[in-house]
Amino acid sequence: MMTRRQLLKAAVALPAGAWMANYKAMAAPFEGQVKITAIKAMQLDFQFDGCLIKIETDAGLTGYGETGTNSAMARTHLDHMTVGRFPGAAALANGPAGLIGADPLAIERHFYRMTSMQHPFMAFHGTISGIDIALWDLAGKITGQPVYKLLGGPFRDGCPMYSHGDALKDMHDKSACRDWVALMKQQPEGFTFFKFNIDQAFRIERPFHPTVSSEEMRKLYRGYANVREAAGDAFDLGVACHGEFDSPSAIEISRVVEPLNMRFVEDSLNVHYSDAWAALKRGSRVPILTGEKLQLLREFKPFLDAGAVDIVHPDISFAGGLTGCRKIADYAALTRIPVALHNVGTLVRTYASAHLSMAIQNFYRSESWLGRPGRLREQMTAGAPPAVRNGLLRVPDKPGLGLDLNEAFLRKTLARDEPWWG
Repeated sequence: MMTRRQLLKAAVALPAGAWMANYKAMAAPFEGQVKITAIKAMQLDFQFDGCLIKIETDAGLTGYGETGTNSAMARTHLDHMTVGRFPGAAALANGPAGLIGADPLAIERHFYRMTSMQHPFMAFHGTISGIDIALWDLAGKITGQPVYKLLGGPFRDGCPMYSHGDALKDMHDKSACRDWVALMKQQPEGFTFFKFNIDQAFRIERPFHPTVSSEEMRKLYRGYANVREAAGDAFDLGVACHGEFDSPSAIEISRVVEPLNMRFVEDSLNVHYSDAWAALKRGSRVPILTGEKLQLLREFKPFLDAGAVDIVHPDISFAGGLTGCRKIADYAALTRIPVALHNVGTLVRTYASAHLSMAIQNFYRSESWLGRPGRLREQMTAGAPPAVRNGLLRVPDKPGLGLDLNEAFLRKTLARDEPWWG
């Protein structure tokens, strides 16, 4: 039960920070009861853009997160943050981030301390993101609340998701397109939104593709037109790029696919903000989406301030974890910009994304790697497997992320030569 003082403290919080005030009020009765004893990282063999994080405590409770970097890098980052093997670090108790021995419920303090590090290196946001997710998982287990409730939600009953069209063998073959549509309609997940990589339409040179040719644009149109013809109005479709194009090419890509009712074009320009993004937004009638490799609000802010994007697309394992992405969502809401979530991670990142999606008003949908052949990620839980139905994921209404990790599965999928929670 919250005291009157705690309720008044929550009531007078600034609107933009109301969710954090809500969390602090819920966490207050449990402050100082648990301390962090260790933070560990581990790599699974199917993770290609992250690793798992485990935070251990003196109460026997464990929190799990997922980083945007591999385990070798994460362990180095953890050593730097918690031990600090550099001149002058001996004066910093428990390392520069002050995590070991600290109360895990002090999430905002930990976030600012971790993200403000600059000596001798700037903060490592991929690792910090995984730690932040694990702290929220722990906070839920300590308070007995699901993470989405600690974040101030829910606004919706579950997380709307989109999937991928990479199972389509050849988008230039109309028969293959019809077969793919029929197969997707048979899947129990019921996805109705798919994005296709642009290299399914024509060959891409990476990391930077030459200015597109007329023939490439004809291939682009024909390929996506075949998918649209096969899908009709049953599916929403998006175009996924990976920062390969120059400004005139990006504008031309949007113009070519415009008649096909694409829901967005993703990352047709390279990652960081430039005036080219504003020019692309002015030259495109197809919504522009970006953000999967941007870090913290500071890297999203130029896009939002310039009105250069229609949808922001952070990844919680890169952009600052749940705390960082919630701050991005709040800022985007000021200009009515929706928030999608990039996610090609494990079930840890998927559940964390789903909790965030339920707690923010301006949510669009989350990328999903659930429902893929073999249902590999679904095997990560020792409890009931995650069920996506009609394109919607509902997380277990349990403390923290609600995820009971399947240790046998983790051991079976441990990366080669990777130590167990090394």
